[in-house]
Amino acid sequence: MAILKPFKGLRPPQEIAARVASRPYDVLNSKEARIEAEGNEFSLLHIIKPEIDLSEEIDEHDERVYNKAIENLNHFKKNGWLKQDEAPYLYIYAQTMNNKTQYGIVGCAAVDDYMNGVIKKHELTRKDKEEDRMKHVRITNANMEPVFFTYPAVAEIDQIIEEFVKNNKPEYDFTADDGVGHHFWVIRDNKIIEQLVTLFEKIPYTYVADGHHRTAAAALVGNEKKQKNPNHKGDEEYNYFLAVHFPSNQLTIIDYNRLVKDLNGLSKEEFFNKLEGVFNIEDKGTEIFKPESLHTFGMYIDGRWYSLTAKPGTYNDNDPIGVLDVTILSEHVLDKILGITDLRTSNRIDFVGGIRGLGELKRRVDSGEMAVAFALYPVSLEQLITIADTGNIMPPKTTWFEPKLRSGIVVHALD
Repeated sequence: MAILKPFKGLRPPQEIAARVASRPYDVLNSKEARIEAEGNEFSLLHIIKPEIDLSEEIDEHDERVYNKAIENLNHFKKNGWLKQDEAPYLYIYAQTMNNKTQYGIVGCAAVDDYMNGVIKKHELTRKDKEEDRMKHVRITNANMEPVFFTYPAVAEIDQIIEEFVKNNKPEYDFTADDGVGHHFWVIRDNKIIEQLVTLFEKIPYTYVADGHHRTAAAALVGNEKKQKNPNHKGDEEYNYFLAVHFPSNQLTIIDYNRLVKDLNGLSKEEFFNKLEGVFNIEDKGTEIFKPESLHTFGMYIDGRWYSLTAKPGTYNDNDPIGVLDVTILSEHVLDKILGITDLRTSNRIDFVGGIRGLGELKRRVDSGEMAVAFALYPVSLEQLITIADTGNIMPPKTTWFEPKLRSGIVVHALD
């Protein structure tokens, strides 16, 4: 059973909420964060990317950067830019993109649920990235950013949320620079809070959709605090971490595409000859080709697009991992033909989320930076859940969720 816990949110006043809210720490680098936060003292980037307030020479993992995070958080609290709610509440956070709105319930997930496998994951995490976020959680003593969870949709929960949204005005309601709408409600009614908490207890598992490193860091720090507290009782705030829970029937996964720097010493003709052993290849000309079904890929090379359709025998539709297009591409092309054996460490490959469009693939190949691009058909949410349920791990960079959650709309303090 999944735990959903109300908490006393640390939130910005209405009039500055849109300026506090920022993109997540991991979707922009330090240079981009400096530009984005320029002229905006309210931006949460000052806390989640605090290196922007220090000299550019300082490494983002330097101890001074983490110290700056807590200094800036204290500054935000002192100035009233983040104020704590007077009682534990649940919240609704909705996002609108391309005329479609998805509604998430903001509440705390349990550290024990993560440790015991009630919260399921589908990606491996890297220790260095985990440790970076763990340091950040330790020093701020807070979950500054939410993680993005999904759960098998429950009609009764959907109805409660729909009814509440219909009858209550949002606390925050703004459209960010990228055109995505963000809407936020506070559920202060204890009866509704209890209903939602009780309904969540009937959900067997929840799933990390986006934010595996943040989830791991939050849970591991919570567990650390538990081990270090001789008077641990189990109801301390550190036993929980900040999550937005979206029903599975409202989410969309978009494509996550690949770019490769070279053809591994092959001529273009040799490369195509090898591809023909795996795919049926069709020249699509100069117009962008977007794959419309599983096991079909788009490929861009030398100013032209091709469709690659995987031949039978190159995939296994009865295997949750073997059925994935990322698996077909990784095994048969990236590894066997192009010699890229480790997607996590190779500097010959890059990944581009579909939100940037296939034009980004074309641009980077045309510039000469990359030799070839592959456009993939997106993984379905059903596939993600099946992989997590069977204890499998997806290949790196398989899922891309949009829209991304904004950070700073609500924060969870661990004390």
